Amino acid sequence: MKIQTTSLLLAIAVLPYATAQACDMPVAPPTLDGGSATLEDMIAAQGEVKAFQAANEEYLECVDDLMAAEKASVSEGDKNAEERFALAAADYNAAVSREEQVAADFNTAIRAYKAANPD
Repeated sequence: MKIQTTSLLLAIAVLPYATAQACDMPVAPPTLDGGSATLEDMIAAQGEVKAFQAANEEYLECVDDLMAAEKASVSEGDKNAEERFALAAADYNAAVSREEQVAADFNTAIRAYKAANPD
């Protein structure tokens, strides 16, 4: 019985860390210079942006689940959960800002491409 209790306590202690590690933050694609890019470069960059957005959506869902778990832990009296919740919320907000920046950078590249390649 003592081994089971010890195992359970260890699992509870490690769960928040393991959950946080389960959320893999995607890497933003490099910014493209639309003024010197080819059409093929632009199409490839669009694909990279879309893949990043899809991966970021999964990341946001994961962090949202983590935040919900931490909020529940706060309700149960876990004082450390407040800090973990705040860190998860900051990660969530940073991921949203990163995605907005990637979209803005790609839109800037599109405008530069169109300016360099008027038809």
